[in-house]
Amino acid sequence: MIMDKEKSRKIAKVISESSRVAVLTGAGISTESGIPDFRSPGGIWSRFDASIMTSDKLYGDPKSFYRQAAPMLGFFEEIRKAKPNKAHYILAEMEKENLVSGVITQNIDGLHLKAGSEKVYEVHGNLREGHCISCGEKVSFDLLVGKVKSGSIPPVCDSCGGILRPDVVLFGDELPDCFIKAAEEVRNSDVLLVIGSSLEITPAGSLPAMAKKYIIIDKGRTHFDQVAYEVWNEMAGSALEEIFEEIKLLAEKG
Repeated sequence: MIMDKEKSRKIAKVISESSRVAVLTGAGISTESGIPDFRSPGGIWSRFDASIMTSDKLYGDPKSFYRQAAPMLGFFEEIRKAKPNKAHYILAEMEKENLVSGVITQNIDGLHLKAGSEKVYEVHGNLREGHCISCGEKVSFDLLVGKVKSGSIPPVCDSCGGILRPDVVLFGDELPDCFIKAAEEVRNSDVLLVIGSSLEITPAGSLPAMAKKYIIIDKGRTHFDQVAYEVWNEMAGSALEEIFEEIKLLAEKG
């Protein structure tokens, strides 16, 4: 693959000269791990009905919610088997070398943590846990799915009998507390590196507007492109590999 050396060098220089770089990732970084994105043909919403995954549906009619969402839960189990790709590992290495301060992700796949990133803001939740909507007790995602598979619809809390839900942000939910910290991370950074996000889902998609400067690496166009410091329409893994190599070369030159 012929890479764009001009772009990779420009982005590497900005990262190297910045004291604090935040990262925002979306579904595009995980497609290279075999996880489909949401909106493209063959994506998640072409296979499942997005209208099911709402907080109104869960709280208003939990039995119907879980009956309709059961296939989606099965798909979530498949996502959990995915492995990090080159892009996830490079970001984890960049964090270790103090090149990035933290990763804000719209993804629920947990791949940044699996790759070794330590400061990760999962602003759309995760597939590791669930909780009781009555008493708040935490449960594993496996336990919740196991109850649904065994016919407990809706799945209920062993402690109080309340309804269990996954710690995934549904349409209509408030974002988790970590979103406030993620926004602070962006505001306190010199540059925001956006990777694999269409920036169409708010409020996470509004984070570039809080940044002093931002760079976008994505295969498609976004409505933030015109005012970005740099835009590179490239696959996440290939672009990050080239950028990281350029950063190393800059370090060698002193």
